[in-house]
Amino acid sequence: MSAQTRPLGAQISHMLKSRGVDTIFGIPGVHNQEMYRGIEEAGIRHILARHEQGAGFMADGYARASGRPGVAYVITGPGLCNAMTPMGQAYSDSVSVLVLSSCLNETAATRGQLHQMLDQEIAAGTVCDWSETAQTPEAAYALIDRALTEFQTQRPRSKHLQVPIPLLEGEAAPAPAAGPIVSIGKNAQLPAHVAPMIRSAKRPLFILGGGAVHASDEARAALTTLQAASFVTYAGRGIISASDPLHYGAFLPRPDSADVAASADLVVIVGSELAEVDLWRTDLGHTCPVLRVDIDAEVLAQMPGSEALLMDSLGFFEQLNAALDGHSAKTTWTPAPVKQARARWRAEADAERPGIAPICDALRAVMPEDAMIFSDMTQFAYTGKEVWDMERPGHWHHPFGFGTLGYALPAGIGGAVARPGLPTAVIAGDYGFQYTVQELGTAVELGQPLPIFLWDNEKLKEIEDSMVRAQIAPNAVIAHNPDFVALAKAYGAYACAPQTLEELQRETLKAFAADGPTLIYMTPALSA
Repeated sequence: MSAQTRPLGAQISHMLKSRGVDTIFGIPGVHNQEMYRGIEEAGIRHILARHEQGAGFMADGYARASGRPGVAYVITGPGLCNAMTPMGQAYSDSVSVLVLSSCLNETAATRGQLHQMLDQEIAAGTVCDWSETAQTPEAAYALIDRALTEFQTQRPRSKHLQVPIPLLEGEAAPAPAAGPIVSIGKNAQLPAHVAPMIRSAKRPLFILGGGAVHASDEARAALTTLQAASFVTYAGRGIISASDPLHYGAFLPRPDSADVAASADLVVIVGSELAEVDLWRTDLGHTCPVLRVDIDAEVLAQMPGSEALLMDSLGFFEQLNAALDGHSAKTTWTPAPVKQARARWRAEADAERPGIAPICDALRAVMPEDAMIFSDMTQFAYTGKEVWDMERPGHWHHPFGFGTLGYALPAGIGGAVARPGLPTAVIAGDYGFQYTVQELGTAVELGQPLPIFLWDNEKLKEIEDSMVRAQIAPNAVIAHNPDFVALAKAYGAYACAPQTLEELQRETLKAFAADGPTLIYMTPALSA
């Protein structure tokens, strides 16, 4: 091996480091060990997960928390299959996750090989933006750069690259230097008629989604000038301050939010596809013109009759604010109906899942201002997403579209890795927590001060409620749970079971100051 060449597996790690990747999540195996040859030499930190699903979710959490790509190394066959759930979640939620796997170099003429699949590339391609096989070192480098470039210039979604094992083992020249990346969407010009259209509206309603989280300051300025009413999707919480008197919050899925949309004379949707999980009904309820701003052309085509603007949300609001200079708004929105609607919707949320809202209030009161929260599919999070006001965007992450269980703990670990020294918290339910409970071992190894709020209602309560509404006798919704406090301690984590809201607040502050993860066990009796 010359000084200029290394095995391709090592060169890939060096290339990733040169492109700004400083952390990789994964599990080594005999089929991908060549990818590990160059990690330490390249100066990349590796986080050992306990399951490839955990590695994928950690990469997801890292990407959401840092704004940089999350990278995972997994093995052929079952390793990649285990990572497909987080790949699907990252695709659904527009997260920059790159999964690199090994693969067999020949599968058609030979059967019975270790980790063999009929078509690994196609299998992975069903849950991510693209799945490709590199047959040369040059192809591997080009595909990695393609993924990293698309993360910056398009709607970010998970990608998969696989490299045959013999190719990983063979010598290769270093990757070429990276070239500059320019995003056309961010530099697009606001059409001349758009600002006058918005300025002339008497009841403009803005709906802001996860694609607008990086434009919060500009969005707040524009809506203040316009005296516009607003909603945020769950992913967009924090873009607009909860103290804005014309902000309806994250209550868009409430059925009578359609009445608000019907009363608008212009709806502006920025950075949201308004998917089923954003709206939970078939239409918004509007009868007025709609302007949609997004970087995804597919999204822009989903609402016939709307005006589509292929543009980054930050560029949109920056140019809109420039066009609003000196504008005097004459809208007819008033604060009182907004305040009444928010109070009504909060009461509905509290009645649907009793006891959770007061616990959310207690936790929010002591949560550090810059805390980042990762939640799972659990009733506690379903209520929290509506009633827990966020003042900062991009600080509550949830598995929205794909809706997988087991997301919160490993994603929280990845998020904490991305933000060393800053507070991170996890919210999980008793059933979903057990999908990835083994990642407690990783959190303990890392010594992360990670509060893990575990909501235990001793059943799949959301499914039970759904069955009852559908007049189905509840079946298979109760499972035997372990002693979660003892289980956490067995992993080497701290654990407690507060009996009052005041004790919960004390234990929360203690957990943020600890030298390792703390499981905080909560039941419905806590708010009784």
